[in-house]
Amino acid sequence: MAEAFQLISSPSGWAIYFLCAALIGMSKTGIQNVGTLAVPLFAMLFGAKYSTGIVLLLLCFADLIAVVYYRKAFLWHEVKKLLPAALVGLAFGLFLGNYVPDKTFKILMGSCIILGIGIMLGLERSSRAQQDRLIQHRWYSPIFGFILGFSTMIGNAAGPALSVYMLSKRLDKITFAATSAWFIMILNLSKIPLQAFVWHNLSWNGFILNLLALPFILLGGLIGIRIVHLLPEKQFRLLIMILVVFSAILLIAL
Repeated sequence: MAEAFQLISSPSGWAIYFLCAALIGMSKTGIQNVGTLAVPLFAMLFGAKYSTGIVLLLLCFADLIAVVYYRKAFLWHEVKKLLPAALVGLAFGLFLGNYVPDKTFKILMGSCIILGIGIMLGLERSSRAQQDRLIQHRWYSPIFGFILGFSTMIGNAAGPALSVYMLSKRLDKITFAATSAWFIMILNLSKIPLQAFVWHNLSWNGFILNLLALPFILLGGLIGIRIVHLLPEKQFRLLIMILVVFSAILLIAL
């Protein structure tokens, strides 16, 4: 128990940790990408690669809250389009992660977010007809699936690219949140044995820290549900895009 508390060495560190837990809860129940703001903060607290193990368990807790709340609103056919290629991307990220130092790992995390921004801006500059033709191509979902699998394995940083994909499908905000939550939950559960037995960055100390953060995940989840119901569709999409850009800048700057 004492060793778990030694993972965070200052009051400000604990404040950042609990804030990140609340952000993750918010992201899972509707405000997609606000949880991405936690990625650089966790990297700062624990180191880039080790932080992915601690964040993963928090994400799994938050996933359960989201899928229970949105159990009837998700689109399984969208999950099925992404999942096969996402598992391939997961395996590629797992392999690559064994051979890169922590500093390079952080750069890869930032690159995954920047890639999501690039795709988002490209889609925004396209006409409605061009977007429709693009998303109907048979390779559209598999390419996104691979990017999502790779980016979530490298740094739990799939949020920006997933938001771009869901926005391009023009889902309403509730279906957006529900489908995203179910897809990410499947990937996160798949990552647990991989990070435990291949990367060895899951620990009982990290699990104890996660238990302490549960009230803040629940609080963030309730805040996220409230916000997503209050925001109109147009403002919801704008907020998602702003958070994508800000999260990438924050990760690169820290």
